[in-house]
Amino acid sequence: MIYSDIVLLELGVGGYQPHEIEKLLEKTKPILIFTESTEKQARKAKDLSSKRNVPKGDALHALIARDNKAILVTLDNHFRKLLDITKAKRPQDII
Repeated sequence: MIYSDIVLLELGVGGYQPHEIEKLLEKTKPILIFTESTEKQARKAKDLSSKRNVPKGDALHALIARDNKAILVTLDNHFRKLLDITKAKRPQDII
């Protein structure tokens, strides 16, 4: 399971404290892989965001998933606008 610096940032913005985030990730730690977004991905996400009217963070998640050959798992409908970047799956579709 891949998570990125953007996930951590979004959790912080959502009101989670660092110790709470650590506790959230604790049970899956053996299968977690951390990756940092790149400047190139951030620039492309900004461009995609403005052209496709999606949040920059969502565009960045899609790019990170694509670049890491990962499955993006989400219920967020913004990813329908990014199907050429990555095909998002709903949690119930992968269980």
